[in-house]
Amino acid sequence: MDSISFLSVISFIGYTVEVVGVVIILLGMGSATLRYAKRYLSTLETDLYHSFRREMGRAMLVGLEFLVAGDIIRTVVVIDSINDVASLGLVVVIRTVLVFTIHLEVEGHWPWRAPRPVDQEQ
Repeated sequence: MDSISFLSVISFIGYTVEVVGVVIILLGMGSATLRYAKRYLSTLETDLYHSFRREMGRAMLVGLEFLVAGDIIRTVVVIDSINDVASLGLVVVIRTVLVFTIHLEVEGHWPWRAPRPVDQEQ
């Protein structure tokens, strides 16, 4: 009985972390879209698209981190078979690749490299 209660609590925590990730993505996308619309209507700024993409990417990055954490919390505690381990591994690999590629798009460098100074960019 204690193990069922423990598993349900951990599963609930994992799902809660995942919901937080989805909410972060949705709020970040909404915020970025509202900022874009406000800037578009009020100025003649030409680099709106790039700032919009950067804001959207940052929201997705943070949200994906929460989604990966939720998957790990839920799956590690309730692993019943090698298929569960394989599924978790595949999901984590896919989401990690997404995080790295989005980071590269948003920041212009890999996460393990320092950004180039502005005067050296071309």
